[in-house]
Amino acid sequence: MPGNAAIRTIHLVDAEATRALGASLASQLGGGEVLLLKGNLGAGKTCLVQGLAAAMGIEEPVTSPTFALAQHYRAPDGRALVHLDLYRLELPPSADELFHQEREEAEALGALMAVEWPERMSHAPPDAWTLHLEPDGEGRRGRLIPPAD
Repeated sequence: MPGNAAIRTIHLVDAEATRALGASLASQLGGGEVLLLKGNLGAGKTCLVQGLAAAMGIEEPVTSPTFALAQHYRAPDGRALVHLDLYRLELPPSADELFHQEREEAEALGALMAVEWPERMSHAPPDAWTLHLEPDGEGRRGRLIPPAD
């Protein structure tokens, strides 16, 4: 996906289509990148991360890290995924601090980083991809926005 600066809109008919989008993104985004996941509760953010993880070869179950705040996963081939959920952090400085700590670790691991509820931060990192998930009839619509650079 690097080099493709167009905003893409994808219709997702069900959870399986959302996981498939995650799998597609995993094959296109490299390690060290950040994917911000925006959408209401139940929009499919964690489902998308499950697709990312499965495509990366991560075998352990992927669940929402709402209470743990962050989960780290490693595939047998060494690729890594950092899954961050900022929902419970109401103060932007707390969300910013956790994001920066986890991003530093993700960069050290060469990990792809998926962040749920990035709206909790004071500002979005300009080098991040953003995926908006929103209801669309019986399914949902995903709008993938490339980094601002």
